[in-house]
Amino acid sequence: MRKNQARILIVDDQEEILFSLKMILKKHYETIFATNNPKKIIPLLSENQIDVVLLDMNYRIGFEDGREGIHWLKEIKQISPQTLVVLMTAFGKIETAVEGLKTGAFDYILKPWDNEKLLATIATAVENSRKKTKKTVIKPEEKTYFKGNSTKIKLIYSIAEKVAKTDANVFILGENGTGKFVFAQYIHENSARKDKPFVHIDLGSLSENLFESELFGYAKGAFTDAKTDTAGRFETASGGTIFLDEIGNVPLHLQTKLLHVLQTKTITRLGESKPRPIDVRIISATNSDIKAEVENKNFREDLLYRINTMEINLPPLRERKEDIVPMAAFLLHQIGEKYDQLELRFEENSAPYLEKYPWRGNIRELENKIERAIILSESKIISLKDLNLLDFEDIQVNEENPLSEIEKKAIEKALVKNSGNISKTAEELGLSRASLYRRIEKYDLKMN
Repeated sequence: MRKNQARILIVDDQEEILFSLKMILKKHYETIFATNNPKKIIPLLSENQIDVVLLDMNYRIGFEDGREGIHWLKEIKQISPQTLVVLMTAFGKIETAVEGLKTGAFDYILKPWDNEKLLATIATAVENSRKKTKKTVIKPEEKTYFKGNSTKIKLIYSIAEKVAKTDANVFILGENGTGKFVFAQYIHENSARKDKPFVHIDLGSLSENLFESELFGYAKGAFTDAKTDTAGRFETASGGTIFLDEIGNVPLHLQTKLLHVLQTKTITRLGESKPRPIDVRIISATNSDIKAEVENKNFREDLLYRINTMEINLPPLRERKEDIVPMAAFLLHQIGEKYDQLELRFEENSAPYLEKYPWRGNIRELENKIERAIILSESKIISLKDLNLLDFEDIQVNEENPLSEIEKKAIEKALVKNSGNISKTAEELGLSRASLYRRIEKYDLKMN
């Protein structure tokens, strides 16, 4: 009998059950994974394209309410949406299995199981998983977010869900690449304004002479090329949310104009004198040390008070290591879908390298490495070489090698690699050109 090429993962804390299920399923399916430790689910899903998970609902003696099974079901659905889950539960615990179905499980089987029914359930799940893998399309309104399971990020998303229900101004802090845009979008989409526009403007890339016309709009004839009356970003976001990214880069004299808008909740188009009322929720973000900028008189203290009713600091990826592997799996699926390559998986034993890599560019660097690997890979397995994770030993953190020295060496290495090209080096490091120039000056690096 020819075996089905599907990949099945069995998770149960009882070795005799694992053994029995393996013996039954390996006669029909090519690849069977089995583990008695649910914590191994994430690395197994990250390194392998699993079609179906056969998941027990209880793992600790004395805890038989199925809470653990529901928890791991949610984890699986988040990091590997195309994988279907079949729950296993005792006869007297059917209500927990029904709850699992409501949470997203495909089906459930009862212990002790009937072999024919077990095989029929798995066969149906495999077929549906394959269909889902081929046809899954995430519409913009169904956008999914990877939150993670680290203590820091769970707390931050808990705060986000509370503040989303209000109209309070939110100020997001964090290094480049930590996901400030995605986080702002998450707040908007969980707010009462979710059906109205979410307007993003990168203030760091906006030239001074375009600042007012872009944000506040202009009247016909206000300047040479003003052919028609045009609304600015604040008016475009009416009823919704405006995300002012890199607000720390706004020059002082323009900060005054922005402060006036926030105080009066009105804007005045260029070429007009009558203020227009606005109804928008303000979310701002910066990667700079904003308190230092205030002390150095580079940022207005009263503007800071206006924008940070609720201040949220996104942690760098190096401070949430337990999220790296599942996040990589999530991004691999998301980007693989973009390139119509949903059967991709990471090579075995890639998890330790992903966790140890310094990720100076944070989530953006992880995303870029995965996308580059997908483009360049010649097989369905993404290798460590494809990810370029094998050449960072010289910049590992230790007591003799402080973070500033790591950063210096990383910039030197990137400059040499890109032949001194500032734009390419900045992109690779996840920095703006201005930030890169400041670091080159700080470390007194030579530009060859």
